[in-house]
Amino acid sequence: MENLDVARTLSEVADLLEIRGDNPFRIRAYRNAVRTVESLTRPLTQMVDEGEDLTELQGIGKQVDAHIRELLQTGQLTVLDEIVEEVPRTLTQLIRLEGVGPKKAKKLWEELGVESVEGLEAEIEKGTIEQLPGFGAKSVEKMKGSIEEFRQHRSRFLRAEAEELIRGLLEHMEKAPHVDRLEVAGSYRRRKETVGDIDLLARADEGGAEVVEYFIGFPSAVRVEAAGDTKGNIVLPSGLSVDLRVIPAASYGAAMHYFTGSKEHNVRVRTMAVKRGLRVNEWGVFRIPEGVDPDSVGKTDGDRVGGTTEAEVFASVGLPWIPPELREDRGEFDAATAGGLPELVTLDDVRGDLHMHSTWSDGTASILDMAKGCIERGYDYMAITDHSKAVTVANGLTPERVRKQWEEVEAVRAELGDDFTILRGQEVDILKDGALDQPDDVLEELDIVVIAVHSFMDMDRTTMTERVLRGMDHPQVDILAHPTGRLINRREPYPIDMEAVLDKAAERDIAVEINAHPRRLDLSDRYAARARELGVRIVIDSDAHAIPGLDVMRFGIDQGRRAGLERSHVLNCGTREEVTGWLARERS
Repeated sequence: MENLDVARTLSEVADLLEIRGDNPFRIRAYRNAVRTVESLTRPLTQMVDEGEDLTELQGIGKQVDAHIRELLQTGQLTVLDEIVEEVPRTLTQLIRLEGVGPKKAKKLWEELGVESVEGLEAEIEKGTIEQLPGFGAKSVEKMKGSIEEFRQHRSRFLRAEAEELIRGLLEHMEKAPHVDRLEVAGSYRRRKETVGDIDLLARADEGGAEVVEYFIGFPSAVRVEAAGDTKGNIVLPSGLSVDLRVIPAASYGAAMHYFTGSKEHNVRVRTMAVKRGLRVNEWGVFRIPEGVDPDSVGKTDGDRVGGTTEAEVFASVGLPWIPPELREDRGEFDAATAGGLPELVTLDDVRGDLHMHSTWSDGTASILDMAKGCIERGYDYMAITDHSKAVTVANGLTPERVRKQWEEVEAVRAELGDDFTILRGQEVDILKDGALDQPDDVLEELDIVVIAVHSFMDMDRTTMTERVLRGMDHPQVDILAHPTGRLINRREPYPIDMEAVLDKAAERDIAVEINAHPRRLDLSDRYAARARELGVRIVIDSDAHAIPGLDVMRFGIDQGRRAGLERSHVLNCGTREEVTGWLARERS
């Protein structure tokens, strides 16, 4: 099992224990272990194979250590089997719904026999839910919307999750016979936020059946769905489906283009090819025989004119190679034809991180340790932006604590010297009425002010938009963080007029954030592209709450690339002199 599989299983144990009403300390122990496992940078299988003592990891006790080893050895967990004899496993679906926590899930189960999302929906239709104490018409409406979201998202995996889930499989396939190149195509390669399944392409000129046999022999596969001479499909423990196709070298570039997509992009390429008397498909680029109806031509009929590389496919229709992230038929063809494809931003372009948290609020590392983490990643500057007081669950800072924090910032600055810059900032809540959650004298003394919504997300579109616009009107605001509040596969964006928000950002020279956390990636690629069109500055931040969290920056860069961003569009790709100069701009 991959680390994410282990974390999910331990999280499921914690959820079921909480529904059952178990000891809170035991539940917390499992949740702490989940956080530790999710933050590991090495596979647990490797750590165990090398004889490491897992109990030396924070949050991993002897009992959890035994659980992890059992999972890695058997793929099963005895304690989970014991719990589900008492508590239906499907109840964990219910607590993913908005407004249904462990206590309500238990009540629905015990009083109405509800064990699943489908069962809850049936009771909602009967009208029995709102009759229960603690449930009302408003909470039922929330449940209805949340059920629809659940159905939309349950078959989708975060790309970051998929990356981890297929890590072991890729290592396995690197040793496959006859294979000299291996690539993941599909939406995964286009760096989309979520993926439904995985398309794996192996280049091999012979032995296709042997490659497929090796593929379906992956030890962690829980099910083999198909196996042929050049194709195979397996399902991983997480439920993620993986398709393998074995492709000869002569067709590999065409196959990469075809299976990378998107569908809309591919249709445009094929249409352009037909106008040139060509046929483009997964096998290559072929010249259509003169006088033959293109729709009646076989997949490999006609003279082959390309397909070994993707560049050959694009060249056949008069285009330069187009980066996978742009292949959505959203303007890439016009840009390519005009010679104006963007030079997309890269992780190496990033010079600093302007949104992160420390132990002063809900982070797990000190300011000094976060700074050292940034230095290790080659950054020249950072902003420490702990929460303001309204976020009580995150130990938000009062004005008095903010000033105490500044003393620590000064001490760390002195220790690190002039080669690295720490900006004293804060992630300040936009309150319900649009006011900011710190007095003006504090805001004026901060080096950087990041504002965000963390509460009352059920406002209507007009009210939420007015709230955010009022917050942006404060003269000290520099960055609007995670502007739509979404949590991918968990919470839909709150209703807001983003066009109005981006117009305000352009008017007041406020940067908008692409929050790089894989669960957020907020702004979306479409809104980030619109911000770019309006000339709005964009900042790509980690929102890290621990040192390993700094590494999610690459997912934000992927999002920026899908939006067509270049280095010049991203604030924290600038030098510290450029960033501090912008922060000192005149504001009214």
